[in-house]
Amino acid sequence: MKTNNFIFIGLKIITWIIFIGLCIEAGGLIVNFIFSLFKPEFVPNLYQKLDLNDIHERNTWVFFSMYSFVLFIAILKALLFYVVIVLITKIDLSKPFNSFVSKQISKISYYTFSIGLISYIARQTAKNLEHHDYVVDNLTPFWADSQAYIIMAAVIYIIAIIFKKGIELQSENDLTV
Repeated sequence: MKTNNFIFIGLKIITWIIFIGLCIEAGGLIVNFIFSLFKPEFVPNLYQKLDLNDIHERNTWVFFSMYSFVLFIAILKALLFYVVIVLITKIDLSKPFNSFVSKQISKISYYTFSIGLISYIARQTAKNLEHHDYVVDNLTPFWADSQAYIIMAAVIYIIAIIFKKGIELQSENDLTV
C-alpha cells in the first residue's frame, strides 16, 4: 500500500508539472499572438518564435485560422490536465467507483478526442495551405500527434464505460447486502 501511495503522490507531482508547463505554453502563445498583431518585429524574440507574419501579409483570415488552431489546441491541453488534476486530488482510492470519477474520466476522454480531432483538422488544413504555397512548416509540431490523441481518447472512453459499469455493479451490490 505504501508503494502505491508513493507512486500516486509522484503522479500528482508530475501532473502538476505538466499542467504548469502547458499553462506557460498556452500563455506564451497568447502573448506571441498579441505581439504578432501589434508589434510583429518583437516576435523573433518571443516564446517559440512562432512567426506567421508572411501568412498574415498574404491573407489575414488564414493567419487567424491557423493561429486559432494553435491556441485552441494549447488551451485544450491545459484544460485536459486541469481535469486530470481535479480527478487526482479528489479521488478516494478506497472507493474509486463513484459518479464523480466516472464523469471526470468521461471529460478526459472528450477533451482528448477534441484535441485529436482539432489537431487532425489543423494538420489537414496546413497540408492544403502548402498546396497554395504557404509556408507552414513551423506549425507542424503543434498537431503532429493527432492520431495518438484520438486513439488515447478511445482507450480512455472504454475505461470510462468500465467505471460506469463498476458503479452500477457496486450500487447493486450495496443494495443486496
